[in-house]
Amino acid sequence: MNIAAFFDIDGTLHRNSLMIEHFRKLVRYEVIDPRLWHYSVKYTYKEWRKRERDYEDYMLELIDIYVDALRGHKKEELEFISNQVIRLNGDIVYRYTRDRIKEHQELGHKVIFISGSPNFLVSKMAKKFNADAFRGAEYLVDEEGRFTGEVQPMWDSASKKRAMKQFVEEFDIDLEQTFAYGDTNGDLSMLKKVGHPIAINPTLELVENIRRNPQLRSRAVLIIERKDVIYRLSPEVAVVNSPTS
Repeated sequence: MNIAAFFDIDGTLHRNSLMIEHFRKLVRYEVIDPRLWHYSVKYTYKEWRKRERDYEDYMLELIDIYVDALRGHKKEELEFISNQVIRLNGDIVYRYTRDRIKEHQELGHKVIFISGSPNFLVSKMAKKFNADAFRGAEYLVDEEGRFTGEVQPMWDSASKKRAMKQFVEEFDIDLEQTFAYGDTNGDLSMLKKVGHPIAINPTLELVENIRRNPQLRSRAVLIIERKDVIYRLSPEVAVVNSPTS
């Protein structure tokens, strides 16, 4: 059997979101009407930046706008912008995660990316980091290659669980010896399934769910990377202050 390392991308490897970077470039190149940003999601973004709204609120609002804005555009016509996302932003990653990918590869482990960002971006990030396999949200296109506005998501825990199961069967993976890396509650199903769960800069919701699960709590490691310092904590000793505490 094989040992694997499952990685979320946004917030776990990449220090932002590939989808957000793509959205911003589509606005910059005026493929998407800039008013969609200025008169809709910008307010939620500012509230999140001030820590007055949750990151999930910002992301879910942006996803709805992003999906609708892509509708009718030809995928191949946006290829240049998609490549720009990886060329200009692909190296903006957490040092800890980048080093762990390299370590797993040197040990002969299967490195697999599972991300809520669009599959056409995840594929490019997987190629950049020489991942063995990947899965992202599938943005469907019609027979002419135009985005239909339909999406098969990969940002929720249930979708990631199904994808992980397929990879386990495909690569004959020993889950007890396998690693998983994530930062939000959407990654909880991956962390639950493996012998070595690692939460990187986790959200409060994810930390609380780790603590509620005795088996996960005893196995999980919390990694906090700030500036040039990496902190390694156990869920039991981590001090977590919620906004209401």
